[in-house]
Amino acid sequence: MKILIIGAHGHVGQLTTKLLADQGNQVYGSIRDTAQNDEIKTLGGIPVTYDLLGSVADMTKTVADIKPDAIVFTAGSGGHGGQSGTLNIDLDGAVKTMEAAQQAAVKRFIMVSAFGTGDREFWANSSIRGYYVAKYYADQWLQLRTNLQYTILRPGTLTNDEPTGEIDLSGATTGDLTVTRADVAAVIAAVLDNSQTIGEIYTFVNGDEPIDEAF
Repeated sequence: MKILIIGAHGHVGQLTTKLLADQGNQVYGSIRDTAQNDEIKTLGGIPVTYDLLGSVADMTKTVADIKPDAIVFTAGSGGHGGQSGTLNIDLDGAVKTMEAAQQAAVKRFIMVSAFGTGDREFWANSSIRGYYVAKYYADQWLQLRTNLQYTILRPGTLTNDEPTGEIDLSGATTGDLTVTRADVAAVIAAVLDNSQTIGEIYTFVNGDEPIDEAF
């Protein structure tokens, strides 16, 4: 497959770029800063400049030039820029990417969201409530305002531990609600070319079900 990863320089983005490239896919890694080109190449990806603060027209041109089979959106402000950064990257950047995907006739879209995003009661009193609000409405836009063949992934609290290769899809809200970033990358790879995951939302943490059997 030819895949465009939005947010390729982030932690999950880098792991996903390498994993998908190692699997033989043609992976385009989007970056805003061209100084990161060599890092994307080292991971096996093809660097492409893509500015989430830019115009939909510019985004559409980039996507149309690549003609990817799928887009993986794993970008995030990471807390930089405060509420403004969250709104501009996690919400508006995501929505503009969806618009660009549709205008460039890309159908498949994987959204990396966050655990609990779909439950207002879960994040109502959170110290990062604005982050959840942005993720919630980006997910809503994807589901209700596009015709994209989406899969929404809502991983638990991310860790840098070694991958386990196993997850829990039960949606439990108590206990250990963490998941390794490497396992998130593996889930992205597992759902990407699986038509049975289209239109689905998966909330997951590390568990005891092998990823390659979960979908």
